[in-house]
Amino acid sequence: MSLPPTHNRRADARRNRIAILDAAVRLLDAQPDASLDAIALAAGMTRQTIYAHFPSREHLMAAVVDRITEEAVAAMDAAEPDVGPAADALMRVLQAGSRTAERYPALTRRIGSLPVTPQADQERHAPVADRINRVIRRGQENGEFDNRLPSDWLAAVIVKIGHAAGEVADAGRMSPAEAADALRTVMLRVLAPPA
Repeated sequence: MSLPPTHNRRADARRNRIAILDAAVRLLDAQPDASLDAIALAAGMTRQTIYAHFPSREHLMAAVVDRITEEAVAAMDAAEPDVGPAADALMRVLQAGSRTAERYPALTRRIGSLPVTPQADQERHAPVADRINRVIRRGQENGEFDNRLPSDWLAAVIVKIGHAAGEVADAGRMSPAEAADALRTVMLRVLAPPA
C-alpha cells in the first residue's frame, strides 16, 4: 500500500526543513553573516526552497534559536534535574545548557546580540528557565533554598548570572572552570536559606 502524495510531500518538507536548519546552524556558527544563498548551497537546496520554509532571514534565525534551545533543553533534561541535592542538580542543569552554547560560540554570541523585546527575550528563555525553576522549587520545598522569593524570579536571576559567567569566560577574564566556580558560589549565595 502506497502512502498518499500529501503524506510524502509533508515528509519531504520536514526533511528539507531539518536539512536547512542543520546547514544554517553549522554555517552561521562558522560565518555569522553567511547569506541565504550560502546556506542553501550548504543544505544542497535552492534559495527558493529556503524561502518556502523561511520567508526571511529573521524567520530562519528564529528557527535556529528554537533549534539550539531545543538542544539545550534536551541536554538539561538528560542532566537528571530531579536527582540528588537541588544545588548539585541545578549546577548539572546549568552546565548541560552551557555545553550546548559552547558548541556554537559564534552563533550564540550573535543570537545574544540580536535586538529583542523583553517579552520575546522571556519567551526565548522560557524552556530553559522552566527547567531551572523546577529545580529551584524542589530546593525550596526541601529547605535547601530560600523560599521567601518566587522561584520564577530566582530562575531569572540564575539565568542572568549564568550569562554573566559565560561572558566573563568568553572575554578571557576567567577560565571556564573559574567562571563555573564563581557561578556556583554566587548561585548558592543567592539561593541560600535564611540563617
